[in-house]
Amino acid sequence: MSVSVWLSLLAICCLGAMSPGPSLAMVVRHTLGGGRGKGIVCAWAHSIGIGVYALVTLLGLAVMLKKAPLLFNGIAIIGALYLAWIGVQALRSRGGMQAKLMAGEATDVLTAARDGLAISLFNPKIMLFFIALFSQFVLAADNLTGQSLIVLTPLLVDGLWYTLIALLMSHPNVLPRLREKAGLIDKISGIVLILLAARVLWTL
Repeated sequence: MSVSVWLSLLAICCLGAMSPGPSLAMVVRHTLGGGRGKGIVCAWAHSIGIGVYALVTLLGLAVMLKKAPLLFNGIAIIGALYLAWIGVQALRSRGGMQAKLMAGEATDVLTAARDGLAISLFNPKIMLFFIALFSQFVLAADNLTGQSLIVLTPLLVDGLWYTLIALLMSHPNVLPRLREKAGLIDKISGIVLILLAARVLWTL
């Protein structure tokens, strides 16, 4: 995998991790309710689930590309349309992230780990996102090193991003500012997702 291809993957993974959603809400809830440590535990448990999805999706798409290229292209097109749809939804949002930043409740380490893992493993939207995302990188991952990068990049980006969220949420002045910028974050995410969808369709 070339450096430029990996940088594209890294940028998209950063966008996926930063997009507001239930994962953000879960990390924030455990941080506010249990402290910085619980938020970090939740963050890395979530990233493990992301890594599992990344591995399963990559292997499945690689097999499909070899045995049924037409089906692979069909799934890539559906995935691109899905990315475009969530991009449009983000553009139409009026600060949807704000409603997701709910107050925390008292929690413990095991609960934080369980919730972080569950919110990633049982969210079908994550699987759809990976199918759409990885369809353009499967050809570049033609060896073990490339495949490892495709799996480890979203795992590490996810864990580091939500660790940063947990650290920021420990400061009492950060949450109000994040809420103020919620609409802008949604708009930027929407534009990039639509551009990503267009790129997937263009490269088929």
